Amino acid sequence: MKRLLLTGASGFLGRNIKPILEKVYLVDTIGRTPDNMIVADLSAEKPKLSEKYDMVLHAAGKAHVTPRSGKEKQQFYDVNYQGTINLCEALSESGLPGTFIFISTIAVYGLMEGNQVDEQQPLKGASAYAKSKIMAETYLQEWCSKHHVNLVILRPPLLIGKDAPGNFGSMLRGIRKGYYLSIGGGNARKSYLMAEDIGKIALLAEGKQGIFNICDDYHPTMRELENAISNKLGKRRPISIPCWMAKVMAIIGDIVGNKVPFNTSKLEKLTYSLTISNEKAKKAFGWEPLHVLNNLKL
Repeated sequence: MKRLLLTGASGFLGRNIKPILEKVYLVDTIGRTPDNMIVADLSAEKPKLSEKYDMVLHAAGKAHVTPRSGKEKQQFYDVNYQGTINLCEALSESGLPGTFIFISTIAVYGLMEGNQVDEQQPLKGASAYAKSKIMAETYLQEWCSKHHVNLVILRPPLLIGKDAPGNFGSMLRGIRKGYYLSIGGGNARKSYLMAEDIGKIALLAEGKQGIFNICDDYHPTMRELENAISNKLGKRRPISIPCWMAKVMAIIGDIVGNKVPFNTSKLEKLTYSLTISNEKAKKAFGWEPLHVLNNLKL
């Protein structure tokens, strides 16, 4: 069997895709926790690799946190950018892979709203998360070109799956406990992706190159997603509050933090429509994404 090196295997995405990758590859994992085959902190050190890999899937990264200090912002660059450099330097010494897959994000576009955004959209992401991913993408493009490694950059939206972190995890907990509030009728449409689809794409990516937005074909409204989760959990549909009330609550959330369900930034994400196009990825990989609403795993 061919060998694959997976970073971030103990994280949400890694746990969802590792079983899929193992159907085709001998998978080695690398990370800080002792359950990894290679224990190393990529943000702080260049690991020692003893194998040459056919494919590397770099899924490790820092996300889902709003930095509140310069030190916290720096952690995004340490993990997402410097961690990528340290990994590549180790690969230069142990043997170059044939294909390198990097998990980026649609946050690199810096958009709050948009319709069927494609890969030609300028990279204007201004958050530490987005900037660190843009820097990592740029570094990888130069490194892979220099060493003749096939580079696949995947830009997913919010990932859906069991034990998901971030905004989906917050929504799930709120609906389960009965304190989630739907805002303004929940009419905003969003793109989503089942986390396991990244594993399926990886199995199709050997020898491929390019930058790809990846998401479900269907872009549900917030209300549709809320209702699907409620039905799956056997809970009542969330109460809907008007936008003016949500804005007042968001301002309070900016001041007091997590004591309020959302702040201004999170409110904007909940009320603006943002969808991306997956046509390039579907054509390149011959891939058909899972329908998120029909495949919720809670």
